[in-house]
Amino acid sequence: MSTTESASNYDRLEQMSTRELLVNINREDKTVPIAIEAAIPQIERLVDATVEKLSQGGRLFYIGAGTSGRLGVVDASECPPTYGVPHGMVIALIAGGDSAIRKAVEFAEDDKKQAWLDLQQYDVTDKDIVVGIAASGRTPYVIGGLEQCRAQNITTGCIVCNAGSAVAAAADYPVEIITGPEFVTGSTRMKAGTAQKLVLNMLTTSTMIRLGRVKGNKMVDMQLSNVKLVDRGTRMLMEELKLTRPEAAALLKKFGSVRAAMEAYRNNNGQ
Repeated sequence: MSTTESASNYDRLEQMSTRELLVNINREDKTVPIAIEAAIPQIERLVDATVEKLSQGGRLFYIGAGTSGRLGVVDASECPPTYGVPHGMVIALIAGGDSAIRKAVEFAEDDKKQAWLDLQQYDVTDKDIVVGIAASGRTPYVIGGLEQCRAQNITTGCIVCNAGSAVAAAADYPVEIITGPEFVTGSTRMKAGTAQKLVLNMLTTSTMIRLGRVKGNKMVDMQLSNVKLVDRGTRMLMEELKLTRPEAAALLKKFGSVRAAMEAYRNNNGQ
């Protein structure tokens, strides 16, 4: 039996007080970063492979089902507004299609052929990298997709939470985060889901930094899509260029992005 499906370290959960439930869930959650730390060399290799593909014009695809698929969708959807990259650079596919984001589609994850069919809708090629996300490491949708990619010489990676899985065996760059039993037996939306979310954060954040989408520690290419982000961009310019708020606001409005505003100001002022 996989460790994510093994019995919880806790029992009689229904007899615990609210405080006991929260303390024990938190105790289990604390083990997740430690499990990730052990896998940093694997994550490093996956990041380097992803940077290589994207720097040459390739794309990053996620394939997953259920919670794992939804986490991929969240990560992919946040890359354009955060880093100003095209929407087609990071693409997430979930078993059962977009409707499965909100409502589970029965048995969708059990179709071993569907992921490859989904990928073909985006004309996936060997310029791209495909990362399977599966807590169990045995999801047929993900296994089949990675196997077909490998047969087409498409670079593959994965994020799983069990050792020695079929998904990992189908990936060129496997990342195995061994999170162990869940607080509620088999509920992999908990520790396993948290681990996958953290690794996805690490993957795309490190990749975007390596691709030059961050300056210092600032998201200079973020989309100015709401008042909060416009204010953040204004403060970036104030800090970086030593401008007053009105000056920074006017500059940002004129050029439409923090990076463009910085470059224009420095060019015009011989900096």
